[in-house]
Amino acid sequence: MSRVTFSTNRADALLRLHDFVPHAGRDYASGRNTDFGPHVKNHVSQLSPYLRHRLITEKEVVAAVLRQHDMASAEKYVQEVLWRTYWKGWLEVRPDVWRRFCIERDLALQTSFDAHAITAAENGLIGIEGFDDWARELVETGYLHNHARMWFASIWIFTLRLPWTLGADFFLRHLIDADPASNTLSWRWVAGLQTKGKTYLATTDNIARYTNGRFVPQGLAKSAVALTEVSSHTSHPIRELQHYDDNAPAMLLVTHEDLNPESFISGEFKAACVATATHMLWGEKSAQFVQSAAMDTAQRIQSHYHCETRLSLSLDAESLLQIAEEFGVKQITTAYTPIGPVADVLSKADPILEQSGITLSQTRRSWDTHFWPHAKKGFFAFKEQMVEGLITEGVELKT
Repeated sequence: MSRVTFSTNRADALLRLHDFVPHAGRDYASGRNTDFGPHVKNHVSQLSPYLRHRLITEKEVVAAVLRQHDMASAEKYVQEVLWRTYWKGWLEVRPDVWRRFCIERDLALQTSFDAHAITAAENGLIGIEGFDDWARELVETGYLHNHARMWFASIWIFTLRLPWTLGADFFLRHLIDADPASNTLSWRWVAGLQTKGKTYLATTDNIARYTNGRFVPQGLAKSAVALTEVSSHTSHPIRELQHYDDNAPAMLLVTHEDLNPESFISGEFKAACVATATHMLWGEKSAQFVQSAAMDTAQRIQSHYHCETRLSLSLDAESLLQIAEEFGVKQITTAYTPIGPVADVLSKADPILEQSGITLSQTRRSWDTHFWPHAKKGFFAFKEQMVEGLITEGVELKT
């Protein structure tokens, strides 16, 4: 039996959504915690790579599910989708958490006391049943069941006692659906940093139960003492959007943060550039996914906006200036880039572009504008705004 694979175009993503919707209610709720292995993912949606890169959107997914199921039946799945929105909003108002992660990760790479152990863990050579299998599955497929991600992170931190930032970096490099917010904050949660003092401990019994006995690992940590940090993380307002001039010649810039701009960015563009920048963080499977999805996006954009569309491997200021000059534009617009590597690169490019008389503007989806400000506290408080937010976004709730 072949491993689960992910096609890389929007049409197939919508088809996968269509096939999953009938199972998004009680089937999902009852089976979502069990990892049957890399060949069987019937109890989860497998939509996360498409949501991550917004080939399909949270709104599309939730709306499709709630057309067929009432909220009581589908609440577990709807909440799972909203967790992604919550994590992104939480990090968006606390950008220092991302910056601190990057600093600590780079420091750990330079000073790690046991580089051999890191290499062994990433290559699945530790000797712990399950853990080694998940490491290999991640690199070979670019995907892991969510429960396996939690077990892996817990073993990495509390059994192997390796730097959590390097584990998060390992996931960030290889997961096709790697999201700076969801990934970083989930690892922080396992470590006891996100919800202070609350950790996640992987146990032999739990792993055996939810892998149907495939794995019964021995020698796991018996306790999980929360990691600590000195800094507190205060929330800040979400970044203001740069004004977009409808009358100025413009180029549409598309990044892997949102590969479906035609669904919410209107206007006429002299040209479009789909910049994959796959050199940033990605492993082989994730790079292949983004590159292939970018080609599908370029075709859709060219058809939708009726403008010349180019693929680029770079997002740096020099490359953007060269393309802008070639097409004679003084304005570049793009979908809003949430906190993460792409936002970091564009924040460095912005002043250089401005010095050359080129404005970089960003357009934010209404979904994010509505939900993100509610992510200042815990998910429970965020969840209380869920139904009202869905109604505001025009999602019809089945009664």
